[in-house]
Amino acid sequence: MALNTSAEAPIPVGEVSRLIGGWIDRLGAVWVEGQITQLSRRPGAGVVFLTLRDPSHDISLSVTCRRAAFDAFDGAVGEGARVVVHARPEWYAPRGQLSLRAVEIRPIGVGDLLLRLEQLKKRLAGEGLFATERKRPLPFLPQLIGLVCGRASAAERDVLENARLRWPAVRFEVRNVPVQGAYAVPQVIEAVQGLDAHPEVDVIIVARGGGSVEDLLPFSDERLVRAVAECRTPVVSAIGHEPDTPLLDLVADLRASTPTDAAKRVVPDVGEELTRVEQLRHRSLRVMRGLLDREERGLVAAMSRPSMARPLLMVEEREEQVAALLERSRRHLRHRLDRADDELEHTRARVVALSPAATLQRGYAVLQREDGGVVRAAGEVADEEKLRARVADGEFTVRVTR
Repeated sequence: MALNTSAEAPIPVGEVSRLIGGWIDRLGAVWVEGQITQLSRRPGAGVVFLTLRDPSHDISLSVTCRRAAFDAFDGAVGEGARVVVHARPEWYAPRGQLSLRAVEIRPIGVGDLLLRLEQLKKRLAGEGLFATERKRPLPFLPQLIGLVCGRASAAERDVLENARLRWPAVRFEVRNVPVQGAYAVPQVIEAVQGLDAHPEVDVIIVARGGGSVEDLLPFSDERLVRAVAECRTPVVSAIGHEPDTPLLDLVADLRASTPTDAAKRVVPDVGEELTRVEQLRHRSLRVMRGLLDREERGLVAAMSRPSMARPLLMVEEREEQVAALLERSRRHLRHRLDRADDELEHTRARVVALSPAATLQRGYAVLQREDGGVVRAAGEVADEEKLRARVADGEFTVRVTR
């Protein structure tokens, strides 16, 4: 229940500590799972002190255990081991410190660990984190390689030496981190995310020289798997453990069997590339020579054809035909023109013969009134009416008299 306190009516520190202890006592004994990070077995002491850490979160609790209960496992439990502890929470009021008093410690077997990893693997695969279409291709020649590995480890030496033997100018950005134990996961994640944010890093290698299933558990941690899945830079997993596959191998863009294999697959071999360039050069020369020879033979064959040897032969053969057709067309046109001229002359003669002018030439005249009307009968005119007489050579005025 909440306490009724105020600035005017506070409660002492001891009372607060006593109340906290009472609330914690109500929890009772619990089974707790975690990883042992610190272990202290003082000679002659009847109590073993250890720190139990949650591998998935940055949370730790102090644990005390009777030495007899701890030694019952005969060295099977040590730092880095995953265990299940049956303990009762205790509140040490003088120091305000929470701890667990363990009455039983059970190490988690390899079978249990593998079962849990298989369940996590299925869940992450269902989310699509291991899908092939998510894999990104590695750059042909990375300018800067990010390397996450243990300090002064064989994995670091293998990657650096083999990469520089293959391409001496290769550059590395190395992040040394713990690769096993309770603090491996957060530091590996921090190193990977830092290299992913580096603008010059083209590919990231996470390397370790193998180990037992328990030693490799950090590389199957869900947080690390999700961090690698979110990387924009291609990631190569080089854990070097063939019997079992850490989940990092599945989410990475490329899985290398060993750190040495990672160096070979990330960095091209300068000698091999020079040989390949030389082979391609010779191949291209052969192709070009073959192409030129084929075109030259085609050109010689084309030049040997009659049309190329005597290019005017076809024109000469057609010259007489063109001249004959030209003369024929001229004769035909001349004949048509002569016939058209005769027809025109005959038509002209008929028109002239039928025209009023020809009639006037024979001595006839056309009488017209002043308004231009033609006189066709004598009864159409009156006495003394003036008419205009048109003859072949002109016209004159006449007067009508009865």
